[in-house]
Amino acid sequence: MKEALKEAQKAYSKEEIPVGAVIVKDNKIIAKAHNLKELKKTAIAHAEILAIQKANKKLQNWRLLNCDLYVTLEPCMMCLGAIISSRIKNIYIGTIDPKNEEQEAENRLKEYEKKYGINIKIGILQEECEDILKKFFKDLRKNGG
Repeated sequence: MKEALKEAQKAYSKEEIPVGAVIVKDNKIIAKAHNLKELKKTAIAHAEILAIQKANKKLQNWRLLNCDLYVTLEPCMMCLGAIISSRIKNIYIGTIDPKNEEQEAENRLKEYEKKYGINIKIGILQEECEDILKKFFKDLRKNGG
C-alpha cells in the first residue's frame, strides 16, 4: 500500500484526485498507476484501470490470475467491474470513499466477495489514505476549485 500511496502523491502533484493503485504478482510489483482523468481528459483514466492495462501488457494476458491489487480508495463500480473481469483475486483497499456510507460500502464489497469469489480487505494504511484525500480536497476548496 505504501507504493500505492506514492502513486496517489503523484496524482496529487498533477492536481488529480489522489488515488494510487499497484498490482502485485508473486510478491513483485508488475504495474503501478494513479488517476489521470484531468490530464488525459477521459472519464476512464482511473488508477485501477490504468494499472490493469499496464499489468495486461506486462503479462501479455487480459487475465490477471494470481495477482493482487492495492488501491488507496475504494474502487468505483466501473473499476470493480474491470477488476472482476480481469480475474484479480485479492483487493486491498486503503479507505472507503467518503461519499459512500461506510457500512453500505462494506456490505456491498462483502457481496462481491461472495458472488465473484474475490477477497477484499479494507483499512490498509487507512489514516494515510484518508489524509491525502482530505488534504487534496481542502486545498482544492481553498483555491476555488
